[in-house]
Amino acid sequence: MKKHYLLLFSLMVMIFFAACNHLEPDVSGVQPKLNLPEQAFDYEGLDYPDHFLSRFNFVTRVNPDVTNDGATLGRVLFYDNNMSLNNSVACASCHHQSKGFADGAVGSIGFGGKVTPRNSLSIANGSISNNLFWDSRVNSLKDLILEPIQNHIEMGMEDIDMLTTKLAATDYYPALFEKAYGDKNITADRISDAMAQFLGSMKSVSAKYDVALSSNDFSEYSSLENLGKEIFFSSKGQCSACHAGANFSSINSYYDNNSLRGATNIGLDAEYSDKGIENGRFRIPSLRNVALTAPYMHDGRYETLEEVVDFYDHGIKDNPNLDVRFRDSNGEPIRMDLTSIEKKALVAFMNTLTDETFINDEKFSNPFN
Repeated sequence: MKKHYLLLFSLMVMIFFAACNHLEPDVSGVQPKLNLPEQAFDYEGLDYPDHFLSRFNFVTRVNPDVTNDGATLGRVLFYDNNMSLNNSVACASCHHQSKGFADGAVGSIGFGGKVTPRNSLSIANGSISNNLFWDSRVNSLKDLILEPIQNHIEMGMEDIDMLTTKLAATDYYPALFEKAYGDKNITADRISDAMAQFLGSMKSVSAKYDVALSSNDFSEYSSLENLGKEIFFSSKGQCSACHAGANFSSINSYYDNNSLRGATNIGLDAEYSDKGIENGRFRIPSLRNVALTAPYMHDGRYETLEEVVDFYDHGIKDNPNLDVRFRDSNGEPIRMDLTSIEKKALVAFMNTLTDETFINDEKFSNPFN
């Protein structure tokens, strides 16, 4: 009997150490080759256009000052697979520039093939975003950065000291940190600061809508796009009651009328398995580049904008925590009863929020290409 116990104990010890070894960061393999310009891109011009200033309730964010060298370092960190435990996943794996920095998947693929339980959000205009993640749990870019890196599903680098040691062993990071901060010391705070600088510089302000709004001339809009704009801002559509301001997002710094921390219950379900921030409340995301960021909702249940419009038109479900903005005068979930043309018009208008300049800007692209 004792021999059986000893054998079992030995086996458990072997499994334990095997598991520990598995959790060591992978430092093997060929280091990727960087392709950075001799003169750093300009990341410091963070002023937003006048129509943002006049139509958006700006709140000073808790974000660092942006320098060209700091944001350049952040760009490299953002795209580097070395940031994950097994060198398979970068931040950019779940945030693709061509998709408005979302990723086109219902759930994102983390290290080891693990799948995230929520859909990847766009990170454009992060410096003026009042709430981050679907459950609005952080409100600054610096606080956002290390969470996915250390997450056991996403990037798996749970011991941040292992990451700093790993980066220090590369050919390129000591010099990049020295250029950004004056010495080669690599710390978690500097990693989050540099990446926050890069994300904070991601301005999406040049969509067709911006061009028209800045001159108050929508003559370049098609009749369908103008109809969609009219419905979006009307009492019938009420889309702008949640997606407000020039960023088409929740605009209050912490509370947005009936929305706790820029999040609300829109009646996706009568009962929620994922409670979000609480009681089925999820972040009100920006609609910037929304045509590129499918699938939609926190669980990616809708593949197209047409499906999203159908949901808001007649699919809102009653539950005790439904936002009052989604109830009619009788207290029932609203039904817009849009015509097929009106639905197409709303989709056409949302397509005018796509910023081709932003999604093709080289300074936000992969520096390892």
